[in-house]
Amino acid sequence: MRAMAMTAAILGLGLTLAAGPALAQAAAQAAPAPMNLFATSAQMQALIANARKIRPPGQPAFNQRILTLAPYAANLEHRTATAPPSVHEAHAELFYVVEGAATLITGGKLVDEKRTNGTNLTGAAIAGGEPRPIAKGDVFLVPQNTPHQIVDPKGGEVILISMHVPRS
Repeated sequence: MRAMAMTAAILGLGLTLAAGPALAQAAAQAAPAPMNLFATSAQMQALIANARKIRPPGQPAFNQRILTLAPYAANLEHRTATAPPSVHEAHAELFYVVEGAATLITGGKLVDEKRTNGTNLTGAAIAGGEPRPIAKGDVFLVPQNTPHQIVDPKGGEVILISMHVPRS
């Protein structure tokens, strides 16, 4: 049954097998994310509208998945305020600015560093980083192990596409 559930998920058939909650939960955990390799302009505009509509109040950044091909995923990021800085130890991060403008800070050192999981760190701020303006159409790559933060969204928001790129 588990193999059938995984095969159904891989093929994108959307089948639900009635075999009890434990098996269904195990299959859901074992099944890879379905592939999604293309997003139309209309779908992107709908994601942006959705982010503006459902982003929880007071949450500075809201992410939605756009495309998936494991181990890669592209996300839409809707940022309305400064979120805490990050360091990704296992991957680089590629960004494309869809709408708006802000300031990108890279380099330096995290202040009050805290581990968020096995390969990511956060902090209260970045000390000694290099600020640079970013705006619609800009593309930038943040190498792994590099503190980075997007601050001060101009006009109240900046919308980005981000992709984590695993590194060996």
